[in-house]
Amino acid sequence: MGGTRVLPADAPEVAELEAQGWSVTARSFGAQLDADRIDRQRLQALVDRTADIGTTRPLGPDDVDAVLRLDALTAHDYPSGVATQHEPLDRGAATPTTSRPAFGTVTPAGELVAMTFVDTDGPHAETRFTVVHPGLRGRGLGQTVKAASVLALADAGTTRFRTGGSAENTAITAANAALGYVRDEEWVTLEPRPR
Repeated sequence: MGGTRVLPADAPEVAELEAQGWSVTARSFGAQLDADRIDRQRLQALVDRTADIGTTRPLGPDDVDAVLRLDALTAHDYPSGVATQHEPLDRGAATPTTSRPAFGTVTPAGELVAMTFVDTDGPHAETRFTVVHPGLRGRGLGQTVKAASVLALADAGTTRFRTGGSAENTAITAANAALGYVRDEEWVTLEPRPR
């Protein structure tokens, strides 16, 4: 019967595979925000509202050790589905670059407590991942770092922003909605049912 398949949720193959004994094991999504739809005042408010926790800023080479610590701390928080899994970072992947910028919130004590990495290609950007320290979840930090990235990249000329993730992750879907992203893709992961 084969292995795992990831398909658009509305693809005719989905119903065909389900009829053959496959089942949906995960759902994921894609969303877009165009620069001409950015509510800059709203996004700046999302950045400012967590100022009591720390400073949100671009990350650089001096932040690599902190990036690696936060990545290791949150490694088990990602869904394990093939469409949304996260490979642990090594030093190279943890180093922000011009084509892979990163933004984070750093406490006054110097601890990185939230970060987002973005892949850029000309005027397009796609969020690679966003994570928040387990002890500070529910405080808006995911929205903060994503908002900071959108504002900075829009100022640098980015015109289209993409993001996605597990449809079951209510925190990231709420963060994306707060920033103005519009869901435009739904995907399903299918696997054959065990016999």
